[in-house]
Amino acid sequence: MSSVKKISRREFMKRTGQAGGGLVFALTFASACQPDEQAIGPAKKAAASVAPNVYVNIRNDGIVEIYCHRSEMGQGIRTSLPQVIADELEADWDKVEVIQAIGHEKYGDQNTDGSTSIRQHFDLLRNAGATARDMMIAAAASLWGVPASECSAREHAVHHAASGKSAGYGELVDTAKDMPQPETAAFKAREDYRYIGKPMDTIDGMAFTTGGGMYGIDTVLPDMLYASIERCPAFGGTVKAYDEAAARAVAGVINVLRMPEPTSPAFFNIQGGVAVLATNTWSAAEGRKALAVEWDRGANGAYDSESYKKKLVDSASAPGTTLLNRGDADIAAAKTHEAIYYAPHLSQAPMEPPAATARVNADGSCEVWACTQDPQTARDTVAATLGIDKEQVTINVTLLGGGFGRKSKPDFIAEAAWLARESGKPVKVTWSREDDIRHGYLHAVSAQYFRAGLDADGNTQTWLHRTCYPTIFSTFSNDAKQATGFELTLGLVDNPWNVPNMRVETCEAEAHVRIGWLRSVCNVFHAFGNCGFVDELAHVKGEDPKDHLLKMIGPARKIDPAADGAEYPNYGQDLAQHPVDTGRLADVAEKVAAMAGWGRDLPKGRGLGIAVHRSFLSYVGVVAEVSVNDNGKLVVHEVWTCIDAGTVVNPDRVHAQMEGATIFGMSLTLHGEITAKDGGIVQGNFDTYPMVRINEAPTAIHSHIMESDAPPGGVGEPGVPPVAPAIVNAYFAATGKRVRELPLRKAGLA
Repeated sequence: MSSVKKISRREFMKRTGQAGGGLVFALTFASACQPDEQAIGPAKKAAASVAPNVYVNIRNDGIVEIYCHRSEMGQGIRTSLPQVIADELEADWDKVEVIQAIGHEKYGDQNTDGSTSIRQHFDLLRNAGATARDMMIAAAASLWGVPASECSAREHAVHHAASGKSAGYGELVDTAKDMPQPETAAFKAREDYRYIGKPMDTIDGMAFTTGGGMYGIDTVLPDMLYASIERCPAFGGTVKAYDEAAARAVAGVINVLRMPEPTSPAFFNIQGGVAVLATNTWSAAEGRKALAVEWDRGANGAYDSESYKKKLVDSASAPGTTLLNRGDADIAAAKTHEAIYYAPHLSQAPMEPPAATARVNADGSCEVWACTQDPQTARDTVAATLGIDKEQVTINVTLLGGGFGRKSKPDFIAEAAWLARESGKPVKVTWSREDDIRHGYLHAVSAQYFRAGLDADGNTQTWLHRTCYPTIFSTFSNDAKQATGFELTLGLVDNPWNVPNMRVETCEAEAHVRIGWLRSVCNVFHAFGNCGFVDELAHVKGEDPKDHLLKMIGPARKIDPAADGAEYPNYGQDLAQHPVDTGRLADVAEKVAAMAGWGRDLPKGRGLGIAVHRSFLSYVGVVAEVSVNDNGKLVVHEVWTCIDAGTVVNPDRVHAQMEGATIFGMSLTLHGEITAKDGGIVQGNFDTYPMVRINEAPTAIHSHIMESDAPPGGVGEPGVPPVAPAIVNAYFAATGKRVRELPLRKAGLA
């Protein structure tokens, strides 16, 4: 290779489109959050403006700038959050510009994770809009010499009915900027909402579809170097030797640097390895191949997922630590039924792998451009990595090409910052797909034991549930070997079944990889086990699965796990405001069953399966219709979903999230499996860690949103957990064969 010409992805698409004669969109879209050097960052404010709070800035040209403090990864949050503010502000949507906020604690919690963006910030953002509105009203009243109570705001202006006077928001800036900023204001009545609850197109839709959106992987800075990092196959392993000269001999390679050794516990720190820095991505990757690193695989070098599976199953089969105890789950029963459910490690595998660009300035400050879900944690991690104050760190948030929890962990950002300082140049670190799958933070592998006791009339009298998996907290503490804290919230002690005698236990499991959260976290395997086992009981009893599910849910009631001795953080929100409500759970079960025509005649060899689950304060029901084709492969024909998420801001985004959750959940159910051998992850790309392809997708995904005036629940994650049990329950209905282990392709079904 004598030379490398760098062209952008868009330029490549344009060239290949012309060469191939195909239709290629070559339009660009300048986002409202375009910065000076790159495509993401705060826009320049007009000369005159007033900022009633950190989320709103009103310019004298009438434009309202709304700062989005959460990360956009396709879920539409850069539309939904401004909707809330604009509604209370009485702003004209056509005069709103959305600016992506940098990482800073002044915005409150910025971690776009846990389906918290709406449910934890709804009232905060309403207040941001309402106080800005009242500030405009106060300015107009002062200007006109009338009581503020006689003025009202609507359609981007303040009006005084008695005099007929009106003033646009831009006209009031000069008066408002010298006035006190209100801290609270009255909210609009629900019936007066203009934007909240209404379907609205995403503001980034044009950028998404025409290539105008700028992602972490797109960042380019002057004089920038490209880094590719070789990491130890086994978690925690270290470098013994490598061939630096061979790597430097590759054309375009500028530097080779040994990374800091991995820490124990891992946290979000750099995990060691050797970095090759070059003038282009290709040279960096080729130099990396030439390193020929010899590794000390360390304490996890013998990790083997098959032998570990047996340890998990054995652990789950023995008594554990009691988390919840109601009555006596060990009393004698007329009939006992038991089962073990198993689910493997999973990778988040976002379409855009982790990518970050960092520049360390002469004064020691650091600027970062990254596809991060959690810019504040990224800021703290960079500051700690470089040994500087976090006020010297600026995190510019780009668009994210998917996240699913992976990009809330800023290890890749720390790598870019450290390399930028050590090399004296701006550095972009881009993980390959193989890097992401083999060296990321994996979703926990799990084994669950269930035992139910039936009385003489066939009613479920006792219930025992043991769960065993390496805890997320092992990433932050070497001593963590059991679920604790928020993990208990995730489909475990918030068990909705109406069983008089119940015990829930956890068992010890040691982590041999970095464990992290994935979309819906432990709810994924807990719903799989809970809803699968309930379906098993229906067939043991000879009852219709839907009727039996409703019987297990029981009468409408509010559950407090603490009453049975359980610690229950309730997703960080007040249990009184967001109770575990079995009535809402039963309602989504009834609705989704009706949507699917439960009880209708089906073609021979087809089956319907149903599952329901509460997670992230929302209630979701799923029905799947499946069959097995002539090749013995499972076919998912249609899927019906129903969600009760309380107050909904943007129904379009909720429907999209439910559809996406169905495909995501199907990918986990049919294909999702990460395995380890000799400490290293076996899978590396979509050939060995497949996603559902279009030929496997259902012919239709139907979604319904329950009408509710309850406080908002989560949306991005709750749709995933019921998908797997609905599919495996449908498979049983179609074939009479029970599946208790994921993924289905292990049984030859996918």
